[in-house]
Amino acid sequence: MSLPAIAVKNLVKRFGETTVLQDVGLDIPQGQVSCLIGPSGSGKSTLLRCMAFLEEATSGTITVNGEVLGFTENANGVRERISPAANRAIRAQIGMVFQQFNLWPHMTALGNVSEALKTVHKMSRKEAEERAMAQLVKVGLETRAGHYPSQLSGGQQQRVAIARALALKPKIMLFDEPTSSLDPELTGEVLNVMRDLAKEGMTMVVVSHEIGFAATVGQQIAFLDHGKILFTGPPQEVFKKPRHPRLEQFLDTYLDRGASMLL
Repeated sequence: MSLPAIAVKNLVKRFGETTVLQDVGLDIPQGQVSCLIGPSGSGKSTLLRCMAFLEEATSGTITVNGEVLGFTENANGVRERISPAANRAIRAQIGMVFQQFNLWPHMTALGNVSEALKTVHKMSRKEAEERAMAQLVKVGLETRAGHYPSQLSGGQQQRVAIARALALKPKIMLFDEPTSSLDPELTGEVLNVMRDLAKEGMTMVVVSHEIGFAATVGQQIAFLDHGKILFTGPPQEVFKKPRHPRLEQFLDTYLDRGASMLL
Protein backbone atom coordinates (compact mmCIF):
# COMPACT_ATOMS: atom_id res chain seq x y z
CA MET A 1 0.00 0.00 0.00
CA SER A 2 1.46 3.36 -1.00
CA LEU A 3 2.26 6.07 1.50
CA PRO A 4 -0.25 8.91 1.75
CA ALA A 5 0.71 11.92 -0.34
CA ILE A 6 0.17 13.98 2.83
CA ALA A 7 -0.35 12.63 6.34
CA VAL A 8 -1.59 15.00 9.03
CA LYS A 9 -1.36 13.74 12.62
CA ASN A 10 -2.59 15.35 15.86
CA LEU A 11 -2.42 18.80 14.29
CA VAL A 12 -3.17 21.80 16.49
CA LYS A 13 -3.02 25.40 15.30
CA ARG A 14 -3.54 28.38 17.56
CA PHE A 15 -3.46 32.08 16.81
CA GLY A 16 -2.84 33.62 20.20
CA GLU A 17 -5.56 32.32 22.51
CA THR A 18 -7.75 31.14 19.63
CA THR A 19 -7.54 27.47 18.66
CA VAL A 20 -8.30 27.14 14.95
CA LEU A 21 -7.45 23.45 14.48
CA GLN A 22 -7.96 20.85 17.20
CA ASP A 23 -6.16 17.51 17.01
CA VAL A 24 -6.72 17.09 13.28
CA GLY A 25 -5.74 13.84 11.61
CA LEU A 26 -6.13 13.26 7.87
CA ASP A 27 -4.45 11.16 5.17
CA ILE A 28 -4.47 12.46 1.59
CA PRO A 29 -4.33 9.46 -0.77
CA GLN A 30 -1.99 9.44 -3.75
CA GLY A 31 -3.57 10.31 -7.08
CA GLN A 32 -6.94 11.28 -5.65
CA VAL A 33 -8.97 14.45 -5.15
CA SER A 34 -9.66 15.24 -1.50
CA CYS A 35 -12.15 18.03 -0.80
CA LEU A 36 -12.31 19.94 2.49
CA ILE A 37 -15.80 21.30 3.09
CA GLY A 38 -17.53 22.98 5.99
CA PRO A 39 -18.80 26.35 7.20
CA SER A 40 -16.73 29.52 7.03
CA GLY A 41 -14.31 29.71 9.94
CA SER A 42 -14.14 25.94 10.39
CA GLY A 43 -10.38 25.82 9.74
CA LYS A 44 -10.31 24.51 6.17
CA SER A 45 -7.98 27.15 4.71
CA THR A 46 -5.75 27.09 7.79
CA LEU A 47 -5.35 23.32 7.43
CA LEU A 48 -4.46 23.74 3.76
CA ARG A 49 -1.93 26.46 4.58
CA CYS A 50 -0.35 24.21 7.20
CA MET A 51 -0.02 21.47 4.56
CA ALA A 52 1.91 23.95 2.41
CA PHE A 53 3.90 25.19 5.44
CA LEU A 54 2.61 28.70 4.87
CA GLU A 55 1.45 28.44 8.47
CA GLU A 56 3.43 26.65 11.19
CA ALA A 57 1.33 24.26 13.25
CA THR A 58 1.39 24.73 17.01
CA SER A 59 1.82 20.98 17.50
CA GLY A 60 1.44 17.78 15.56
CA THR A 61 3.17 16.62 12.39
CA ILE A 62 2.68 16.73 8.64
CA THR A 63 4.51 14.38 6.29
CA VAL A 64 4.68 14.75 2.52
CA ASN A 65 5.35 11.51 0.66
CA GLY A 66 6.84 10.09 3.87
CA GLU A 67 9.07 13.09 4.64
CA VAL A 68 8.40 15.30 7.66
CA LEU A 69 7.52 18.89 6.80
CA GLY A 70 8.65 21.75 9.02
CA PHE A 71 9.04 20.07 12.39
CA THR A 72 9.59 16.65 13.88
CA GLU A 73 7.98 15.89 17.22
CA ASN A 74 9.14 13.24 19.69
CA ALA A 75 7.02 11.18 22.08
CA ASN A 76 7.30 13.92 24.70
CA GLY A 77 5.94 16.55 22.32
CA VAL A 78 9.28 18.30 21.91
CA ARG A 79 9.53 19.84 18.44
CA GLU A 80 12.65 20.23 16.35
CA ARG A 81 12.79 22.17 13.11
CA ILE A 82 14.14 20.30 10.10
CA SER A 83 16.84 21.92 7.99
CA PRO A 84 15.83 24.75 5.63
CA ALA A 85 17.25 22.86 2.65
CA ALA A 86 15.23 19.74 3.47
CA ASN A 87 12.13 21.83 4.00
CA ARG A 88 12.53 23.58 0.64
CA ALA A 89 12.90 20.23 -1.12
CA ILE A 90 9.73 18.92 0.49
CA ARG A 91 7.75 22.09 -0.20
CA ALA A 92 8.85 21.95 -3.85
CA GLN A 93 6.60 18.91 -4.23
CA ILE A 94 3.55 21.09 -3.51
CA GLY A 95 1.86 23.63 -5.77
CA MET A 96 -0.78 25.99 -4.43
CA VAL A 97 -3.53 28.07 -5.98
CA PHE A 98 -5.15 30.81 -3.88
CA GLN A 99 -8.48 32.65 -3.84
CA GLN A 100 -6.77 35.71 -5.28
CA PHE A 101 -4.77 35.17 -8.44
CA ASN A 102 -1.64 37.05 -7.27
CA LEU A 103 -0.37 37.60 -10.81
CA TRP A 104 2.30 40.19 -11.55
CA PRO A 105 0.40 42.98 -13.35
CA HIS A 106 3.44 44.09 -15.37
CA MET A 107 4.03 40.62 -16.87
CA THR A 108 2.12 38.81 -19.59
CA ALA A 109 0.48 35.45 -18.94
CA LEU A 110 3.58 33.79 -20.40
CA GLY A 111 5.84 35.92 -18.22
CA ASN A 112 3.86 35.09 -15.08
CA VAL A 113 4.13 31.36 -15.73
CA SER A 114 7.79 31.36 -16.79
CA GLU A 115 9.25 33.79 -14.22
CA ALA A 116 9.87 31.31 -11.39
CA LEU A 117 11.34 28.82 -13.84
CA LYS A 118 13.96 31.40 -14.81
CA THR A 119 14.67 32.94 -11.40
CA VAL A 120 14.29 29.96 -9.07
CA HIS A 121 15.06 26.99 -11.31
CA LYS A 122 17.66 28.90 -13.38
CA MET A 123 16.23 27.68 -16.66
CA SER A 124 17.11 29.49 -19.87
CA ARG A 125 14.50 31.90 -21.18
CA LYS A 126 13.79 29.65 -24.16
CA GLU A 127 13.36 26.51 -22.05
CA ALA A 128 11.28 28.31 -19.41
CA GLU A 129 8.95 29.84 -21.98
CA GLU A 130 8.53 26.51 -23.79
CA ARG A 131 7.46 24.84 -20.56
CA ALA A 132 5.25 27.80 -19.64
CA MET A 133 3.54 27.73 -23.03
CA ALA A 134 2.88 24.00 -22.64
CA GLN A 135 1.05 24.73 -19.40
CA LEU A 136 -0.93 27.59 -20.94
CA VAL A 137 -2.01 25.15 -23.66
CA LYS A 138 -3.04 22.74 -20.91
CA VAL A 139 -5.37 25.32 -19.35
CA GLY A 140 -6.68 26.52 -22.73
CA LEU A 141 -4.93 29.92 -22.79
CA GLU A 142 -2.32 29.58 -25.52
CA THR A 143 -3.95 32.41 -27.46
CA ARG A 144 -3.72 34.70 -24.41
CA ALA A 145 -0.01 34.14 -23.71
CA GLY A 146 0.88 37.73 -24.64
CA HIS A 147 -1.95 39.34 -22.65
CA TYR A 148 -1.47 41.13 -19.34
CA PRO A 149 -3.65 40.30 -16.30
CA SER A 150 -5.71 43.46 -16.81
CA GLN A 151 -6.64 42.13 -20.26
CA LEU A 152 -7.85 38.79 -18.90
CA SER A 153 -11.09 37.78 -17.20
CA GLY A 154 -11.01 36.54 -13.62
CA GLY A 155 -11.39 32.97 -14.79
CA GLN A 156 -8.52 33.38 -17.24
CA GLN A 157 -6.34 34.91 -14.53
CA GLN A 158 -7.03 31.97 -12.24
CA ARG A 159 -6.17 29.55 -15.03
CA VAL A 160 -2.86 31.39 -15.50
CA ALA A 161 -2.26 30.96 -11.76
CA ILE A 162 -2.94 27.21 -12.10
CA ALA A 163 -0.56 27.02 -15.09
CA ARG A 164 2.09 28.86 -13.05
CA ALA A 165 1.83 26.29 -10.25
CA LEU A 166 1.83 23.34 -12.67
CA ALA A 167 4.91 24.63 -14.50
CA LEU A 168 6.98 23.84 -11.40
CA LYS A 169 5.94 20.17 -11.77
CA PRO A 170 4.50 19.60 -8.29
CA LYS A 171 3.42 16.15 -7.15
CA ILE A 172 0.53 17.61 -5.13
CA MET A 173 -1.76 20.56 -5.88
CA LEU A 174 -3.56 22.51 -3.16
CA PHE A 175 -6.50 24.76 -4.06
CA ASP A 176 -7.80 27.29 -1.53
CA GLU A 177 -11.31 28.26 -2.68
CA PRO A 178 -10.05 28.92 -6.22
CA THR A 179 -13.46 30.05 -7.53
CA SER A 180 -14.70 32.11 -4.59
CA SER A 181 -14.07 35.45 -6.32
CA LEU A 182 -15.52 34.41 -9.69
CA ASP A 183 -19.02 34.65 -11.09
CA PRO A 184 -20.75 31.35 -11.98
CA GLU A 185 -19.83 31.35 -15.68
CA LEU A 186 -16.13 31.90 -14.98
CA THR A 187 -16.25 29.39 -12.13
CA GLY A 188 -17.10 26.68 -14.63
CA GLU A 189 -13.99 27.18 -16.76
CA VAL A 190 -11.71 26.92 -13.71
CA LEU A 191 -13.48 23.82 -12.39
CA ASN A 192 -13.14 22.21 -15.83
CA VAL A 193 -9.37 22.62 -15.67
CA MET A 194 -9.40 21.03 -12.23
CA ARG A 195 -11.55 18.16 -13.53
CA ASP A 196 -9.00 17.53 -16.27
CA LEU A 197 -6.20 17.45 -13.68
CA ALA A 198 -8.21 14.94 -11.65
CA LYS A 199 -8.61 12.71 -14.72
CA GLU A 200 -4.83 12.77 -15.15
CA GLY A 201 -4.40 11.44 -11.62
CA MET A 202 -3.00 14.58 -9.99
CA THR A 203 -3.12 14.43 -6.21
CA MET A 204 -5.28 17.39 -5.20
CA VAL A 205 -6.59 18.89 -1.98
CA VAL A 206 -9.40 21.36 -2.62
CA VAL A 207 -11.01 23.74 -0.14
CA SER A 208 -14.25 24.72 -1.80
CA HIS A 209 -17.86 25.73 -1.30
CA GLU A 210 -18.62 24.14 -4.69
CA ILE A 211 -20.55 21.22 -3.22
CA GLY A 212 -21.46 19.84 -6.64
CA PHE A 213 -17.76 19.68 -7.59
CA ALA A 214 -16.90 17.99 -4.29
CA ALA A 215 -19.67 15.43 -4.75
CA THR A 216 -18.86 14.57 -8.36
CA VAL A 217 -15.06 14.97 -8.59
CA GLY A 218 -13.89 14.48 -5.01
CA GLN A 219 -12.89 10.95 -4.07
CA GLN A 220 -12.48 11.78 -0.40
CA ILE A 221 -14.58 14.34 1.48
CA ALA A 222 -13.52 15.75 4.85
CA PHE A 223 -16.11 17.82 6.71
CA LEU A 224 -14.69 20.35 9.18
CA ASP A 225 -16.56 22.19 11.89
CA HIS A 226 -15.07 24.36 14.66
CA GLY A 227 -11.53 23.24 13.89
CA LYS A 228 -12.25 19.52 13.95
CA ILE A 229 -12.78 16.96 11.22
CA LEU A 230 -16.17 15.49 12.04
CA PHE A 231 -15.98 12.74 9.42
CA THR A 232 -14.26 11.69 6.22
CA GLY A 233 -15.20 9.31 3.48
CA PRO A 234 -16.03 8.90 -0.21
CA PRO A 235 -18.80 11.20 -1.46
CA GLN A 236 -21.28 8.37 -1.92
CA GLU A 237 -21.06 7.72 1.83
CA VAL A 238 -20.71 11.31 3.07
CA PHE A 239 -23.63 12.65 1.05
CA LYS A 240 -25.94 9.65 1.21
CA LYS A 241 -29.27 10.01 3.00
CA PRO A 242 -29.89 10.10 5.87
CA ARG A 243 -26.91 12.43 6.17
CA HIS A 244 -24.90 13.31 9.24
CA PRO A 245 -27.02 15.90 11.11
CA ARG A 246 -24.31 18.57 11.07
CA LEU A 247 -23.77 18.14 7.32
CA GLU A 248 -27.52 18.29 6.75
CA GLN A 249 -27.65 21.54 8.72
CA PHE A 250 -24.69 22.91 6.74
CA LEU A 251 -26.32 22.08 3.40
CA ASP A 252 -29.67 23.49 4.48
CA THR A 253 -28.15 26.83 5.43
CA TYR A 254 -25.67 26.89 2.56
CA LEU A 255 -25.87 29.93 0.29
CA ASP A 256 -26.62 27.78 -2.73
CA ARG A 257 -29.71 26.17 -1.27
CA GLY A 258 -30.15 24.09 -4.39
CA ALA A 259 -26.83 22.34 -3.85
CA SER A 260 -28.24 19.81 -1.42
CA MET A 261 -30.90 18.86 -3.97
CA LEU A 262 -28.16 17.72 -6.37
CA LEU A 263 -26.71 15.19 -3.96
